[in-house]
Amino acid sequence: MDAPTTTSADNGTSGGGGGGGWFTPHTPPEPPAGGPQQATEGRRLAALRPVGRSATRDSGSTRRRTPPDLEPEPKADRADAGSTHPSGHHVSSPDDSPPDDSPPDDSPPDDSPPDDGSAQASAPTPASASTPANAPTRTNAPTSVPAPARPASPAAAPERPASARPAPARPASPDAILIRRTMAEVGPVADKVTSYFYALLFVRHPDLRSLFPAAMDTQRDRLLKALLTAAEHIDNTETLVAYLQNLGRGHRKYGTRPEHYPAVGECLLGALSRFAETVWDRETEAAWVRAYTKISQVMIDAAAVDELRAPAWWYAEVVSHDLRTPDVAVVTIRPDQPYPFLAGQYTSLETPWWPRVWRHYSFASAPRSDGLLSFHVKAVPAGWVSSALVHRARPGDIVRLGPPAGSMTVDHTTDSGLLCLGGGTGIAPIKALVEDVAEHGRRRPVEVFYGARTDHDLYDIDTMLRLQQSHSWLAVRPIVDQQAHLQLPDAIREFGPWNEYDAYLSGPPGMIRNGVDALRDIGIPSERIRHDSVEDLVATRD
Repeated sequence: MDAPTTTSADNGTSGGGGGGGWFTPHTPPEPPAGGPQQATEGRRLAALRPVGRSATRDSGSTRRRTPPDLEPEPKADRADAGSTHPSGHHVSSPDDSPPDDSPPDDSPPDDSPPDDGSAQASAPTPASASTPANAPTRTNAPTSVPAPARPASPAAAPERPASARPAPARPASPDAILIRRTMAEVGPVADKVTSYFYALLFVRHPDLRSLFPAAMDTQRDRLLKALLTAAEHIDNTETLVAYLQNLGRGHRKYGTRPEHYPAVGECLLGALSRFAETVWDRETEAAWVRAYTKISQVMIDAAAVDELRAPAWWYAEVVSHDLRTPDVAVVTIRPDQPYPFLAGQYTSLETPWWPRVWRHYSFASAPRSDGLLSFHVKAVPAGWVSSALVHRARPGDIVRLGPPAGSMTVDHTTDSGLLCLGGGTGIAPIKALVEDVAEHGRRRPVEVFYGARTDHDLYDIDTMLRLQQSHSWLAVRPIVDQQAHLQLPDAIREFGPWNEYDAYLSGPPGMIRNGVDALRDIGIPSERIRHDSVEDLVATRD
């Protein structure tokens, strides 16, 4: 699915003219003489120098360093309205594109979880960028909140003794309180904050403009939203660090460098101080500086370590294009070098028709011996990447892949059954999970509910039914709204019990939200429910 419209075929970057476009082969970085540890030396984040307001509200001696044309309300590049407020939560990531297509949709998430309608649940997400081979480029990544880690042996008891209940939540730190107060203040004017942030960034640091797509309409909100979401979770160190490390590795494909972070941080503080004027003071500014410094350094360090062991991106050739319906295609590609991933994960994909625009798609199969990768893509209205992949891509075309991501994977250390809900192209990662269970040879019960609006939308039902015939432990139940007048999440109530199952959901944001509620209602604890990030799903729809 598309996790997470056309121009000229090369846009001056595809390398067809003999220059060094992004199709030019690249070589992995050589490890430094001092080894991995030394690789991070010299990559420390420079101190932030906030721009904009003075740190104190009552000080009028410091003049705002804002370009004349930014007053009173600067505008950033924007082809379309359709922004999301800079907030982040586990049910998110769909941004300014129609709902469907990725991390998935239907029917997601940039790095969106997958435009197969599925974006893996993972931590809040900061910015992203994309990069052609010889010129750094960048685009924002979808925002997602990491899925909670599952215990090795999940228990299914509806009630736990008092001694086993989680301890009361720790009180928020002073920095977290100040950060959340700022976010509450800027929430109602989030669109203005976003415009001002990008105006500051591109006016003060014009060299960074090339890191972003030419058309900012679907990208403008993601960077700021990701930064704010990560800052809001600053107290959740374990989850946040794991998420930021993954994000830092993923941002390598955008051409993001350590020296870019201070510029972004300065403009972030400049935008926040302008629109949170009533609560902004020296202590608040200091809290944001500490939070952003922590976020940035984790990402920088993770990218430096990853640089020693993996490429920033992979080239891949389209080898098969199967149009299943007028707007759904199964696209199969061959990477230029081994591409390791796990069933249930997703990746980000860039086409030659839209340089620096990345979308997330879930893998539609478990790892294959021939190394091929397949994705289910649904074209959505005004969907740049999804429309190109469905209606324009053909065998022989070259695309770029980012690193694999996502935690919606099978825990093979347990014998728990799998309850899988796949809506629309969200069936792609569900099929991959079924294949993964089959390859491990353990007869774990797997129940798949395949939802669609009409029979016509069950484009992969034959594949799922063949899998059912081959494996006695697998049950596949198609749920068609127009026939049963029953929504997919509600259908699971008529079957069960499910207390011995781990649940997996992939599909449109609405289906995931309703599905999580339904699963909790029937007694499945939250830590045993895995799904794409709803926010990312929305963001990757185009």
